[in-house]
Amino acid sequence: MSASDFYQETAARVEKALQYCDDTQAVVIGEQTLEQVGVFFKRLFPNERAIVVADVTTFALAGKRVLEELAAAGISTDEPFVYNEPDMHAEMRFVDVLKERLAVADAIPVAVGSGTVNDLCKYASSLVGRSYIAVGTAASMDGYASFGASIEYNECKQTFSCPAPRGILIDMDVVCKAPIKMNAAGFADLIAKIPAGADWILADLIGTEPIDTIAWSLVQDSLRDWVANPEGVASGDRKALTFLMEGLIMSGLAMQKAKTSRTASGAEHQFSHLWDNQHHKFNGEAPSHGFKVGVGTVATSALYERILSTWNESTFDAAIIAIPDNFRSWATIEKELEENFGNSGLYETVKRECAKKFVEPNELERRLKLFRNNWVELKTRLSKQLMPAAEIQELIAAAKAPATPEEIGIERTRLQKSYALAQQLRYRYNCLDWMQDMGLWEETVDSLFQANGFWCS
Repeated sequence: MSASDFYQETAARVEKALQYCDDTQAVVIGEQTLEQVGVFFKRLFPNERAIVVADVTTFALAGKRVLEELAAAGISTDEPFVYNEPDMHAEMRFVDVLKERLAVADAIPVAVGSGTVNDLCKYASSLVGRSYIAVGTAASMDGYASFGASIEYNECKQTFSCPAPRGILIDMDVVCKAPIKMNAAGFADLIAKIPAGADWILADLIGTEPIDTIAWSLVQDSLRDWVANPEGVASGDRKALTFLMEGLIMSGLAMQKAKTSRTASGAEHQFSHLWDNQHHKFNGEAPSHGFKVGVGTVATSALYERILSTWNESTFDAAIIAIPDNFRSWATIEKELEENFGNSGLYETVKRECAKKFVEPNELERRLKLFRNNWVELKTRLSKQLMPAAEIQELIAAAKAPATPEEIGIERTRLQKSYALAQQLRYRYNCLDWMQDMGLWEETVDSLFQANGFWCS
């Protein structure tokens, strides 16, 4: 397959997805596309001024070129806004300084960078009532086209609802030169959609979040192809990275379609958010979002593997009978939250999230009966959706992303505790909530860390 062929395939799939999106109107993925940024800008924002937003690294990598191309196209530009912070991350104070600048600049932001720059610019732009263009510099995350921004606020990483960019321009010449670890992080973030899809199947069955079939297809139909060449991602292979970038963009477009990140994240992301909010660092640095998600993906895949190999109809029958003994009252949960999060800024957030998903015994019984009565079909669907944890681990490692908790500084004992803490982090129903509802935490989660368990070695 020639380069033009796979670029055309990607363009066709992305163009089809755009018809379902309200925010993003155009996406360009190809070679030497930076030289098109002037025409691209005029197409989306005719007769407007521009302001380039970048950090020191991304400005040198592509921002300066973008500025030159905008000027060459006759577009008036403000002085670029370039973050120059040694340990910059997506934190509200960085949103605030950009918002102040945009408030006095009659110009459309052109964000040049990846996750952090894009999230900061996305939210700051929304706060001043403006859309923007994203110029991606690495295949490192799925947030380019997503409708929200992940920002740390009050010591807690939160997703703030805000529009996706009106246009996204990706120059694969730039992406192929990105650090290996950045594209590896994107690979881990993309393969996470496999267990995330399984979690959505659970939520769909009990009726908390029905599957949006179009959004599901945008992510899941080509997912196995997008993650089929992790060695190519690691080596900078153009086709492998183009398909990776396509998958990440499509994931964001699916979020726009469904108006939720359910399409792209499940329990595996809650591990990442937990460690974010614990301000976890390894060797002096916070592991990237994708690296944490990758470990969470292996963790949830191992859990599903244990479930599918040990549960049957009688497992649900026993759980239903045991509801009076195993039911956890709100007072019990609130006490656990106080013990687990009472000394952190996360406490009020997790309390609110857990309150939203708390159910009384009659609702719990309804759910368990649904699982029991649909077990044969459900097991078949989950088995088809999932991949063995060891295989997921091998693919992530082949992309040069961390595939074990120790590689991001998480000990096994901490990982075991993280299953329980991650379960309390968000209302979204997933495999961790399933374990809690079944009252089988010790037999499933804890067994992963015992003799012959996945995390035993």
